[in-house]
Amino acid sequence: MRPDTPADHVDHIAEAERLERTAGLYPEDAEHLLLQAAAHLELADARDRATTLYDSLLSPSASHPPENPTLVRALKAANLWEYGHEAEARAIIDGVRGTAPADAAPWVIVAEALEAHDELDQAHETFTQALTRLLGAMPEATQTLGATQTLGATQTLGATPEAEAPADPPYPTHPLLFGRHRVRRLLGAEHDAWDGLADRVHRTRAAASGRAPVPLDELHDPKRVWALGSENPEDLRAEIARLQSELGSYREALSRPFPVAVLHWPSTELTELLAAYPDLTSEYPSHEAHLATIESSLRELSTSGTPNLGIVTGTVPSYEAFAASEGASPDDPLLLPQYATTLAARGRAEGWPPEAGAACWCGTGRAYAECHGAR
Repeated sequence: MRPDTPADHVDHIAEAERLERTAGLYPEDAEHLLLQAAAHLELADARDRATTLYDSLLSPSASHPPENPTLVRALKAANLWEYGHEAEARAIIDGVRGTAPADAAPWVIVAEALEAHDELDQAHETFTQALTRLLGAMPEATQTLGATQTLGATQTLGATPEAEAPADPPYPTHPLLFGRHRVRRLLGAEHDAWDGLADRVHRTRAAASGRAPVPLDELHDPKRVWALGSENPEDLRAEIARLQSELGSYREALSRPFPVAVLHWPSTELTELLAAYPDLTSEYPSHEAHLATIESSLRELSTSGTPNLGIVTGTVPSYEAFAASEGASPDDPLLLPQYATTLAARGRAEGWPPEAGAACWCGTGRAYAECHGAR
C-alpha cells in the first residue's frame, strides 16, 4: 500500500497532510485516502503518525467503518514492527492469521513483514496458510517433485506436467505464490507443487510482457539476494542480465564499498545461538567477553589504519538462512565472518566508532564514551 508517486520527488509529509484534509471533505472515501496518507508518512519515517491514522480508521467511533479492517490491521502491524513495537505487531499478525481473511492483501503484508524481520519459518507458515485458504489444499500428486529437484540448485520447472498442476490462480494470489517460493529458497526446502505453479505463473507473466523469462529459482537464489541486498524482481532481473553480459568482470561489477564489519550478537540472540549450536561456545565464552572482543578488535583494526569500520547485528534465523544458502552447517565457526561480511554488503552495518554523545553500539543505552568507548 504505497503511493504511486516517485519517492525521490515527493514531500511525503505535505502529501500526507493534503490527503488527510481531502479525507475530511469526502468521508465516504476516507479509507482509501487515509491509507495513502499513512503510506506517505511511513515513507517519511513518521511512523507514529501513520499508526494514528490506522487507529482512526479502526476506531469504533469512525464515521465510516473500513471496508477491509483486516487489511488496515495488517498494515498497522507491519508499520509498528518497523519502529520497535514488535510485541504489539506480533499480536496483531496472530490476529490477522486467526481470522483467515478471504482477501490476499492482508496475508501478503503480514507474511512479508515476518520475512523482512528474518522470521522465515513463520513467514513460510503464513504464506502456506494463505494459499491453503485461498486456493485449497495442495494436490497430493505433485506435492513433492522428487529428491533431485531441490531448492539448492538453479533449475526450471517447465517439465512439470500441466495436467498435474493446479488451475491458473487468481492474480491477487500471485504475490503469495512468489513469496512462498522465495522463503522456501532461503530455507533450502525442496520444490513442491506450489513452487512449480509459482514458476509457471511467473514465466507466463514474463512472456505476456515480452520479457525473456528468468526462472524464479534464479530470481530467488539466496546467494544473489544476499549479495544484491534486494528482493525486487526487477532489480534481480537487471542483475542477472548484467552478470550474463559481463561475466568476465563479475567480481568488479558486483563489488561495492561497505564497512569492514565485526559481528555483534545481542544477549538474547547469543543465548539462542549457543543453545542451538553449542560448538560455537568456544567462540563466545560469555556475552560480556563477546562485547569486549568486538571493541578490542575494532580498536586494533583502527590502529592498524583500516578505514570504514562497522558493526553488524546478527539474528539466529537470519544466520541459519545464510548457512542454508551456503550449504554449510551453522555450527561452523568459519561461517561467522562470511555472515558478517554479507550483512555489511547488504547495508546492515552501523559505523564505528559512534559519533560523540551517541549511544554505545552494545545496546545498553549508555553513551559510548561512558560504556565501551571508555579508555
